[in-house]
Amino acid sequence: MSDSDLKQVARTLFDHALAECSIERAFERKLRVVTDAEGTRLLVEGCAAIALDRLRQVRIVAVGKASAAMLQSLLARLPLASTCELQGVLIAAESPANLPAAMQYFCGGHPVPNEASFAAARAALDLLRTLGNASADETLCLFLISGGASAMMELPLDPAISLDDTIAFHRALVHSGASIVEMNCLRKHFSAVKGGRLALAAGRSQCLSLLVSDVPPQHLDALGSGPTLADSSTVADCREILARYGLMERFPASVQRFFASADLPETPKPEQLEPFPNCGRPICLSFRSEAKESAFVRSATLDPTSGNAPNARICKLVDSNAMAEAARHHAASLGFHAVIDNTCDDWSYNAAADYLLTRLRELRREHSRVCLISAGEVAVRVESSTANARGGRNQHFALYLATQLRTEDAPLAILSAGSDGIDGNSDAAGAIVDTHTLDSNTLDQASHHAEALRALAAFDSSTFLASLHATLTTGPTGHNLRDLRILLAEAESC
Repeated sequence: MSDSDLKQVARTLFDHALAECSIERAFERKLRVVTDAEGTRLLVEGCAAIALDRLRQVRIVAVGKASAAMLQSLLARLPLASTCELQGVLIAAESPANLPAAMQYFCGGHPVPNEASFAAARAALDLLRTLGNASADETLCLFLISGGASAMMELPLDPAISLDDTIAFHRALVHSGASIVEMNCLRKHFSAVKGGRLALAAGRSQCLSLLVSDVPPQHLDALGSGPTLADSSTVADCREILARYGLMERFPASVQRFFASADLPETPKPEQLEPFPNCGRPICLSFRSEAKESAFVRSATLDPTSGNAPNARICKLVDSNAMAEAARHHAASLGFHAVIDNTCDDWSYNAAADYLLTRLRELRREHSRVCLISAGEVAVRVESSTANARGGRNQHFALYLATQLRTEDAPLAILSAGSDGIDGNSDAAGAIVDTHTLDSNTLDQASHHAEALRALAAFDSSTFLASLHATLTTGPTGHNLRDLRILLAEAESC
């Protein structure tokens, strides 16, 4: 099998993994409705049953890159009585067809917030607060959270921080080289709707969070910066991350003042949200600045005598592990010795690339056909860029690997792509490279290699790879399960 054949197989494995982990299939596996002598109930894997025929109010907040598909799948299998009032907020890149009139739609920004992100956060808080002290048995809040939610729904805890400064804050994080967990630690403490704060607005209602995860499995509260989950990170963690990446000088003055405050508010912790007991002490959710506090921030402060929602439920519908396993199973069916290795998750792009290439070379010494799969993300610290530079972590990773391949590595192919179909600020999902990617009819190999290194230094990997027809383009997939890297090799050539 040639390099070209292996590239086709890599693309087939990527497409198969996405299809197997579709939103619709995830809902089919994890949710079902039963009607029997006890009434009509919603059964969710790992959660207590919800009596649908007792509900009088249902509120839905759906946010993230997969939120539109999640909402459609949910509504298709959620039979509500005609007397049950449905209201909701959808925050997504596009509004689906036939969106119920009861759902407000906002086109939140990504990878940085926009005006709609602020408006959506306010709308979500207002929506939940209309529940007041409604009976828990008669009220259900459904939260559909997927990757991208951190930017698509945002509102600073300090009302003195403007949208422009919030955008600069998010952009500095994206370019910092920090991991998604580290970035979202800062976002949680910055925001009025993250780090468990959105859940507090639901009062004592039943709450169900359905999650399509684009974060490491052990850090589920980092998904979308955890709007409905208790936060495992702390203010002390924030200060350590800020120092380690030298972030304060990258932030606008208003954001610097916020994080430098001696009384930076802590986020809700597990004992305060799980299982929502009356904690008997106040939780500070507002940040007092010289500017006048807005009503919505003041009202976000929890009254310690009011208690919290008693019935919180969480269900992870699908994550990157499921995507990697789908790719592994299909590769094995094609005759490859297929291995999943997520060791390098959140490593720098070059360290991750070096590790995986070394692992692939070791595996092919023992097996004639090898497929090495790695899910997760790699970090790229952007030191400088130009207005025309285009690319993302997947193309940066792939182009770097192309510079590390040797002639004797053939036949070999490497795919790295985002499951959402978007890589950085480019139109591509990622790239597929092989041992011939840097061959050229117009330049000798050394010159082409030098051009590749210049593209890496300029963070312009997409432009360079596109000129070689090495980019992988899918368009937005409506999904978000982190990135998938697939390395394929046949037996070493003689």
